[in-house]
Amino acid sequence: MKELGKLYICPTPIGNLEDITIRTLNTLKEVDLIAAEDTRHTIKLLNYFDIKKPLTSYHEHNKNEKGNILINKLLEGESIAVVSDAGMPGISDPGEDIIKKAIEQDIEVDVLPGATASILALILSGLPTDKFIFEGFLSSQSSERKKRLEELKLEYRTMIIYESPHRLKNMLKDTFEVLGNKRVAVARELTKKYQEIFRGNIEEAIEKFKEEDPRGEFVIVIEGISKENLENIEENLWEEMSLKEHILTYMEKGFTKKDSIKKVSKERGIPKREVYKESLDI
Repeated sequence: MKELGKLYICPTPIGNLEDITIRTLNTLKEVDLIAAEDTRHTIKLLNYFDIKKPLTSYHEHNKNEKGNILINKLLEGESIAVVSDAGMPGISDPGEDIIKKAIEQDIEVDVLPGATASILALILSGLPTDKFIFEGFLSSQSSERKKRLEELKLEYRTMIIYESPHRLKNMLKDTFEVLGNKRVAVARELTKKYQEIFRGNIEEAIEKFKEEDPRGEFVIVIEGISKENLENIEENLWEEMSLKEHILTYMEKGFTKKDSIKKVSKERGIPKREVYKESLDI
């Protein structure tokens, strides 16, 4: 039986070429084929490091057809490296699809460590880093964007969002309308010559970009709701819930059924046995 090939997920620099790892360079030199989001962009990187390997395009618009071709090559024993234009493949790009296809075929996948804009921006933001969520790109349509932001109103973790320069102003405006004037960090051109990080609140960020045109790719880091505000909101919300819904709210947060019953009993000022009866079919 022929030995299967191996799929390598290779992060590339998000700006500064010196951020590529020795392991990534060695991998790119050793594989049979490099699948790139934009071959014109990747060839510049390969030429800089004097790497001469076959290139093929693999991007959002050809990921289904080309993904199947790449999988067949891997099944035939070829080794393939997947690279995006910048950063870690698989984050907000079609790398996610080829990884799924490879796993379904029992093809080994190796993810190499490297630059990721989201984590760099989070650490630079000065906002809490112990718990955070990554939202990627929000919808380009204001109505859909606001709908998602509404769902994030009670999010207590720090939020990381990607945005393009031509949509940044509208995104900040919608965020202010839905989430209020939260603390925010807006990072652009990370690791590059003109790297910039703005720290303040959303209203200040809106004013800043009224005076200057956004340029470069942006990472927006937004503070979550404070525990105190979350508790105050939840105290009012349970009044409209059934006992069962109230119990499930705590269980969804990771509390045991027993502890959820205790908390509901205490908040509502009713006996635990009454709450327990409502939990029997949960």
